[in-house]
Amino acid sequence: MTAYLFLISVLAVWRVTHLIQAEDGPFDIIYKLRKLAGESFFGSLMDCFFCLSIWVALPVGIYFGNDWMEKVLLTLSFSAAAIFLEQIIMKKN
Repeated sequence: MTAYLFLISVLAVWRVTHLIQAEDGPFDIIYKLRKLAGESFFGSLMDCFFCLSIWVALPVGIYFGNDWMEKVLLTLSFSAAAIFLEQIIMKKN
């Protein structure tokens, strides 16, 4: 995996995670889904950026990994990088 591909994958994982966790989405779709999920497992997941980033990173890591170890490591790396970006951005706001 090239550095460029890793970087754009990290940005994509951060963007989707941020959209689901912190934004209402177009036509308030995400807001309505979050409200519908309520206090369930999925509702709690949508409130936690750290937890959600792993689930968003999972399909990306599976897609780009060649063997199971690389898939796990890429998933964790994408999640960690997205969390790192979120922490940097939240400190500036």
